Amino acid sequence: MSGKLSKMFFQSKNKTMLKVSNPFLLLRWLCIVYALNLSVFVASAQVNVGLDNWFNHETNAKTGQPYHYLWSDTAWSGYSRWGKIFTDQGAEISHINKPTKQELSKIQIYIIADPDTTSENPNPNFILPNDVKAIKAWVKKGGVLMILANDAPNCEFTHLNQLANIFGISFNHVSLHPVVNKNWEMGAFSNLPGHPVFKNVTKIYLKEISSLTLSGKASSVLVENGNVIMAESQWGKGFVFAVGDPWIYNEYIDHDRLPVDFMNHAAAENLTEYLMQKTKRK
Repeated sequence: MSGKLSKMFFQSKNKTMLKVSNPFLLLRWLCIVYALNLSVFVASAQVNVGLDNWFNHETNAKTGQPYHYLWSDTAWSGYSRWGKIFTDQGAEISHINKPTKQELSKIQIYIIADPDTTSENPNPNFILPNDVKAIKAWVKKGGVLMILANDAPNCEFTHLNQLANIFGISFNHVSLHPVVNKNWEMGAFSNLPGHPVFKNVTKIYLKEISSLTLSGKASSVLVENGNVIMAESQWGKGFVFAVGDPWIYNEYIDHDRLPVDFMNHAAAENLTEYLMQKTKRK
């Protein structure tokens, strides 16, 4: 109860309760105070998730609108379905432009997906030293960073790695797991580790991906034939999760195209929960 409201019911000098002629009025006031305090608590506890729209900043040639790995993109190229998983779990989602200290202070989870190459954007916003400095400081204080790269030559690795290397992660300029036509098994991963992201998940799909090289405190999450596909790093008070593919965009998160035995949606739910839990780590 706030100080002003508490004085309505208590005498601060001798700490005796005031006489209230109508106890129902007192009960009503207590309910109002409880509701106000609860709303403040819920607002402060809500996780805010910012999806990059600065380093990945493509425009649809037909519509003239931003698209490709965005919450607002409901086509197969978007992340709208992943966004719904976040909101279903109680998060608030938004798009983030240049990651300044002020912008990052508004969010607890920051997602960077597939930074632009010059073939995707004639004037790309590369990850520059001032961006690295801001993101590094934000993670150190407790921010949760998710990086989803892509395969060569569909991702800008040079500047991305200047950021990722800080956390012991480097994306390799390769293309693994090519899938020809509808030979879905070429993109299948079924030997999954006992990690929270793969809880009750038996099979996932990733195609045309980069591998990762790790150093320092970074550790592998998913490895195939010696190639690290996913990794994580506890860094300062924060956390970083990385995968060499945009992975759970609309085209391959459900079964629009994939056979029913692939469980990308379940893995996306697990990943979302895992990232949100990391925001509570101090």
